[in-house]
Amino acid sequence: MSKVRVLVGTRKGAFILTSDGKRDKWEVSGPHFAGWEIYHVKGSPINQDRLYVSQTSGWFGQIVQRSDDGGKTWKTPGGESLPGPGAMPKASNKFVYDTSGESGKPLTTHQFYDGTQHPWEFKRVWHIEPSLTDPDAVYAGIEDAALFRSTDAGESWHELSGLRGHVTGPQWQPGAGGMCLHTVILDLTNPQRIYIAISAAGAFRSDDGGATWKPINKGLYSKYIPNPTAEVGHCVHHVAMHPSRPEVLFMQKHWDVMRSDDAGENWKKISGNLPTDFGFVIDVHAHEPETVYVVPIKSDSEHFPLDGKLRVYRSRSGGNEWEELGNGLPEKDCYVNVLRDAMAVDTLDECGVYFGTTGGQVYASADAGDHWNPIVRNLPAVLSVEVQTLA
Repeated sequence: MSKVRVLVGTRKGAFILTSDGKRDKWEVSGPHFAGWEIYHVKGSPINQDRLYVSQTSGWFGQIVQRSDDGGKTWKTPGGESLPGPGAMPKASNKFVYDTSGESGKPLTTHQFYDGTQHPWEFKRVWHIEPSLTDPDAVYAGIEDAALFRSTDAGESWHELSGLRGHVTGPQWQPGAGGMCLHTVILDLTNPQRIYIAISAAGAFRSDDGGATWKPINKGLYSKYIPNPTAEVGHCVHHVAMHPSRPEVLFMQKHWDVMRSDDAGENWKKISGNLPTDFGFVIDVHAHEPETVYVVPIKSDSEHFPLDGKLRVYRSRSGGNEWEELGNGLPEKDCYVNVLRDAMAVDTLDECGVYFGTTGGQVYASADAGDHWNPIVRNLPAVLSVEVQTLA
């Protein structure tokens, strides 16, 4: 029977939850790297034992950790091996940036430079995306917004500088959470295609492996920026894609839920009958490309569910028509948030859906959202949730 591994990043460490295919009893491992902010934990889709962790501290900076045994032990690539839960790093990865023609230099957190574009600070890794085809290739989305790639399983990192060097770069502005590159989507059918999203610049696409980039924000409308239909400047919260249809994208924006059927060239609003179209997460059912999930939040100033009722909304038609899913979720007095990387799905025959909250709960549905159960409570605030379906 297949197993499920849920990877949870929190404000105070990483946790690994495992269960069999029934998904009714869970084992909890952690905290790994206790006390550290874990912005993202992600497993390789082609090596189920390889995991990556983005680990951040205001004191010690940014480190990417790697496990090659499913989280039992960890190492800082290029450094020494580390034990499991509670380990403190003793070495730091090298991120090498491109300074528009100058030789690349290693950088650490809080390092500024005056380049030809605009001042830039390397603060943290928001998102880690392992390659779909190469077990040693992995991407990292950075704040301030930049994209890095490693081809040696995190031993070294090099910037794909065409993104930050884009002509619109000086127009990018930070959202409330910083100027973060929080979404990286790879296309299995086209290895040269990469989608990314930045708050608050918008979505971009590369068709040449990250060498050059194109803004893909036509159809987005943001009334709080000087030009509401500008090429860049939109606060995109998250973008999702079903691997069987890489031309179809779904977006949760700073208001509005959107859809593109042409690889981001054009977007249309699909908020439909949602009670509010503000939120952070969006995801797609593993086997039904037209089934989409969002978690509406009251507003951009009140980051909690409407009327204190935690609800997931599902559309089985690719948008516009949405149904409320609340069986097993709090009915009142719930004032948590669900952050942009805190929802994921498994690939079992009956698709499981998972999300974590800033209140420290991780909820799971083993029947595509019809019923929910908290599989763990009282964690630190959840920053990310990812899922591996294990053979």
